[in-house]
Amino acid sequence: MSIEDDILFIERVPTLRMLGREALRILAIGAENRQVRKGEVLFVAGEAADCGYVIQEGAFRLESPSRSLADIIVGAGALLGELALITETKRPATATASEPSTVIRISRSLFLKMLEGYPNAAHILRDQIVARAQRALTEMSDIRAMLDTSQTPPQ
Repeated sequence: MSIEDDILFIERVPTLRMLGREALRILAIGAENRQVRKGEVLFVAGEAADCGYVIQEGAFRLESPSRSLADIIVGAGALLGELALITETKRPATATASEPSTVIRISRSLFLKMLEGYPNAAHILRDQIVARAQRALTEMSDIRAMLDTSQTPPQ
């Protein structure tokens, strides 16, 4: 695939699309394309995460080590390791290719350098993260209220 093909593909990823075409060009130029065989592990739960992966072709099974969450399958267009693009973190799940797959690996250092060069993209990303955090807090508050109501003894 060409750089232009990679840019077009990355533009389909909602989190990355909003950064703008020129910022995505930087990512596409600096990113690595990688083939992953069926059954091959892309990353393991608990290991340090230093990059994100955009699934270009194929699919991956994500397995939680605690088994508290059901395994899920993610396919083309998914971004794995979104948080790892901006901060040090550990992988919350193991990703195993469920079929032959291709991924675009975006390192944290590349992503952060791109944000330095495109401050408008950094502001857009910050706003999106804040909005997500606010939605998550609202959802947690709603769940807490439901739990509190269900635990209140009848009068």
